[in-house]
Amino acid sequence: MVILIRVLVFLLGAAVAARTVFSVIQSLVLPRAANDFLVWAVFRTIRRLFKLRLGFSRDYLLVDRWMAFYAPIGLFSLLPIWLLLVTLGYAGMYWALGVGTFYDAFRISGSSLLTLGYASVENPLLTILEFSEAALGLTLVALLIAYLPSMYAAFSRRESAVTLLEVRAGNPPSAVEMLLRFNRIHGLDRLSEVWKTWEVWFAEVQESHTSLAVLPFFRSPNPEHSWVTAAGAVLDAASLTLAAVDNQYDPQAALCIRAGYLGLRSIADFFKIPFAPNPHYPEVPISISQEEFDGALAELEKGGVPLITDREQAWRDFAGWRVNYDSLLLGLARLTLAPESPWTGGRPYHLIEKKMSS
Repeated sequence: MVILIRVLVFLLGAAVAARTVFSVIQSLVLPRAANDFLVWAVFRTIRRLFKLRLGFSRDYLLVDRWMAFYAPIGLFSLLPIWLLLVTLGYAGMYWALGVGTFYDAFRISGSSLLTLGYASVENPLLTILEFSEAALGLTLVALLIAYLPSMYAAFSRRESAVTLLEVRAGNPPSAVEMLLRFNRIHGLDRLSEVWKTWEVWFAEVQESHTSLAVLPFFRSPNPEHSWVTAAGAVLDAASLTLAAVDNQYDPQAALCIRAGYLGLRSIADFFKIPFAPNPHYPEVPISISQEEFDGALAELEKGGVPLITDREQAWRDFAGWRVNYDSLLLGLARLTLAPESPWTGGRPYHLIEKKMSS
C-alpha cells in the first residue's frame, strides 16, 4: 500500500512539473496563439482583484491608472507560480523516492530549483533529478528574460503608429477628423499610403498580440490613446472612403479593411470574443446608427470632402464594410477598457461595469 501511494505521488509530481513546463512553452516559446489554462487562471484572478478595487468607478483616469498595472503584475506573477508548481512537483518525486518527510523533500526541491545548493542527497537517481530541476529553474528565468525584450519591442512598434495617428486623426482618433485633415492638408489621394502602412500594422499586431498574449493589455503611455481605438479610427476612415467619398475606388483601402478585420478576428478568437451582429440594431447589424452616419457625412461635406449623392447607398455600403469588424472592435474595446472615442470606445451599451466584468 505504501509503495502504491509513493508511485502515485511520484506520477502526480511528475505530471505537475511537466504541465508547468508545457505552460511555459505555450506562453514563452511557442510562436503562435495558444490558450493556456494556468496563465488564464492567473490573469483572471488578478482581474477580479482589480475589479474589487475599482468597483464600478466611472472615473476613466482612475481606471486607466490602475489597469496600467494589470498586465505587468499578471506577467510578474507567472514566474513565482511556475517556480512554486515545479518545486511542489519535484518535491513529490523526491518524497516518493524516499527522501524523509515531505518538508525535507520540499527543501531539496527548492534548493535545487533556485540553485542554492544548501540541501542535497547522495543517491544517484535523486542527483539526476536535482540536476534536471536546477537546469529547469535556470531555463525558466532565462526564457522570461528573453521574452520581455521581444514583448516591449512589439509594444514600441505598435505605439509608434498609435501616437503618430494623433497628428492625422485627432485625440481621441476620429475617422471623420482623419478625412478632414487629409483633405485639408495632404489631399485625399495621399490616403493610399496610409492604408498600406496600417495594413502592415494590422498584420504585425495580429502576430504579436496572439503569440504574446499579455500584450493587448499593455496600455498606451498616454491615457487617451489605445491601439483598439486607433484601429477603429483607421478602419472607419477606410470604410467611409470606400462608401461615401466621391473619388476613384482605392483597392488599398479595401485591403487595409480586410487586414484589419482578419487581425482583429484572430485576437478576438484567442480571447473568445464572439463575432456577431449588433442586437441593438437588428435591421443593420452594426453599432452605428444611420443618424450618426448622416451626421458624419454632414461634417465631411461642411469640410469640403467630395461625397457621393446617393446617401442611402453610401449608408448601405458603409454598413457592409463595418459589419466585418464592428463586434470585434467593440469586444476588444470592452476587454481592454479602451478610452472614449467616436464609434469605438464608450458606445452606449458598453459601460465601465460591463467592461470590468468581461
